[in-house]
Amino acid sequence: MPQIQLKKQSSEHSPTLNTILMVEKVLEKDKDLLSVAEIKRRLPKKIMHKTLLQVLDYLQNSGKILIGTKGVLWVYTDSKELEAKMKKGLQV
Repeated sequence: MPQIQLKKQSSEHSPTLNTILMVEKVLEKDKDLLSVAEIKRRLPKKIMHKTLLQVLDYLQNSGKILIGTKGVLWVYTDSKELEAKMKKGLQV
């Protein structure tokens, strides 16, 4: 399994949970390939470019998005089947 290494963040500023959720909502809603500039335009509130890049880095490391040369793509899917099996399964 490949080792994911998170970049060390400076203590200057970190994105808030609200900011992360706001970016997630934009990406999940569209499910199309979006450029970073297009993501910034679609956000309901302005955020700094560096902050957006930190959020995108986090989302990529968590397996929710893919970042390519042509843009950013939402890839995370919520597995309803897995959720149903967990409800029926034996709790240990």
